[in-house]
Amino acid sequence: MTTTPPALQHRHQWRGVIEEYRSLLEIPAGTPAITLREGGTPLVHSEWLSGLTRAEVWLKVEGDNPTGSFKDRGMTAAISVAKHAGAQAVVCASTGNTSASMAAYAAKAGLKPLVLVPEGKIAAGKMAQAILHGAQVIMVRGNFDDCLMLAKGLAWEYPVALVNSVNPVRLEGQKTAAFEIVDFLGDAPDYHLLPVGNAGNISAYWLGFSQYAQLGLATKTPIMRGFQAEGAAPLVTGEPFPDPETRATAIRIGNPASWKLAEAARNESGGSFQSVTDDQILSAQRDLAAHDGVFVEPASAAGIAGLLQELAGGESYAGSTVVVTVTGHGLKDTATALEGFASSGQSLVDTVIDADVTAAAVAAGLA
Repeated sequence: MTTTPPALQHRHQWRGVIEEYRSLLEIPAGTPAITLREGGTPLVHSEWLSGLTRAEVWLKVEGDNPTGSFKDRGMTAAISVAKHAGAQAVVCASTGNTSASMAAYAAKAGLKPLVLVPEGKIAAGKMAQAILHGAQVIMVRGNFDDCLMLAKGLAWEYPVALVNSVNPVRLEGQKTAAFEIVDFLGDAPDYHLLPVGNAGNISAYWLGFSQYAQLGLATKTPIMRGFQAEGAAPLVTGEPFPDPETRATAIRIGNPASWKLAEAARNESGGSFQSVTDDQILSAQRDLAAHDGVFVEPASAAGIAGLLQELAGGESYAGSTVVVTVTGHGLKDTATALEGFASSGQSLVDTVIDADVTAAAVAAGLA
């Protein structure tokens, strides 16, 4: 007869971020969790980037969340609270990932999801997710900021709950990623790098790192460095971008809703905001996939592009611990990935052969 070792008797499957961290979240007591078991995403060591930096570089792979992006962390909290408060419908403005996540969690909760997206500015994979989860998708002739203005107006004047990151409950869910990093590493990293669009995520991470430090669960907080696309870099220039443009659609935002919170995270951590070009982002996306086996959507590679840019400029990370958050899965936007690959001068298909072993060996360079 097999006896279960004592060390295994009390283990459990990951329950989702609310149940794993409920006592640390500012949500109404007794709120039932609407969950798809989000969170618990891997922290993957990057031998490639560690070698380049002479540091210990880890990737927080948020594309492993249920709908393929970090948005699920905040959405489980926002939808749970909305359902608990009696909402019948929820609304969001989105460049893609928020709509996909909101629609999935609204479906789970039995709420009507209403999505406002900029016309022609959303990746097909994300649109497919929102539609199949039952969202009513309304395209707006304008950019994300126009969509957010409308979403706020609808929530103000009609009985729908707004679940964009201007809703502070979203940040409560998203801060759990910082908890997970410290839980895994045993302390906060020295640096944390990540893409910045609407700026809720960098604000949430800083909230989480700060909370753990205040509770004595970490001895320090990291220096926060956020990276924006050159064509949508309001936190870098200090001015809104009326017409933001970048192939990294998830961060194509000209006037971030969490602007002040993000600036506070930068200032309090001694960090910075920098911009990277679309070419740098797409190159980093390809290199990350080829070196570390991690396939991310373009916007998610902005932090990698930023790290590489800093190294090229003489910045040193030697001897430190660095975490780079990659925010969404590459399958979200395969069209841009393949276009970027082709534009680099490489062929999508190396060769076409007959069904012959020798021909295959020759084509593979084995004979």
